Amino acid sequence: MPLDTLSAATPLAARAARLNVQMRHHAAQDVIHAAVEALPRLALVSSFGAESVALLHLASKVKKDLEVLFIDTEMLFPETLVYQREVAERLGLSRITLIRSEETHQSDPEGTLHRTDPDACCALRKTEPLARALRGYDGWITGRKRFQSGTRAALPHFEAEERNDDAPRLKINPLAFWAPGDVAEYIEENNLPRHPLVKRGYPSIGCAPCTSPVQQGEDPRAGRWRNLEKEECGIHFANGKAIRQGAT
Repeated sequence: MPLDTLSAATPLAARAARLNVQMRHHAAQDVIHAAVEALPRLALVSSFGAESVALLHLASKVKKDLEVLFIDTEMLFPETLVYQREVAERLGLSRITLIRSEETHQSDPEGTLHRTDPDACCALRKTEPLARALRGYDGWITGRKRFQSGTRAALPHFEAEERNDDAPRLKINPLAFWAPGDVAEYIEENNLPRHPLVKRGYPSIGCAPCTSPVQQGEDPRAGRWRNLEKEECGIHFANGKAIRQGAT
């Protein structure tokens, strides 16, 4: 049976539902292949964080020249910037686009907005630049997984992302059903380079001011916005609401 037999004119939610049924028991690489087949213009968004290399490696095996969008918030760890270049060279990723906000110097000249309003800082440096970069794409691939937080517990492979400010598109989560051990095992089996901060106690890595080491027994994302009622940077929100769509 061909993948996604519904036409592009079919409502996005129906296309996502159909793809979820078709790919429910398929491997992550198959999910990426289905997305490449179904969507003419597709990008992978990567933070080049602690686990990013697994998804990037899978994608490179499906389509070496898949577009990869990398958001440089200008507050990343120096190790992340070095790691990004190392991984891109190692995997032969030929189409990486660096995204930066054009408004940071005007809206956050002292670089202190994260201290007073972390949501506004994420919007300025990450959410809004990515939203602009994704305009015109039919879908984008993320590295989100169900185990990472409560808001991701029912994450499907394919989501319909309806937005007020842009045309609707599909969001693809090839690793949605992976367990923590699956990621580590895949990286080890394929001899992939690890982010240097992982061995220093950072299982989830974002911007330097808002990321701290995680102690044994803590949730892997406990070091992100520690002591704040915040779990997401905002790029996985639609119209101001966290996406908690269940699998179909």
